[in-house]
Amino acid sequence: MMPNLGKYGDTVLSAYAASIVLLVVLVAFSLWRGRRVRAELAKVEQRMSRHG
Repeated sequence: MMPNLGKYGDTVLSAYAASIVLLVVLVAFSLWRGRRVRAELAKVEQRMSRHG
């Protein structure tokens, strides 16, 4: 159910939309970075196991 926001409806809805977009971008960036860091860590661990 959507409350009646009156003349502020467009502003409030666009703020919600911008917040959702920013959250999605932040989560996607975090997942992407996590994969990169995990791959780099695996490379370092592999090097360490060869030398140790």
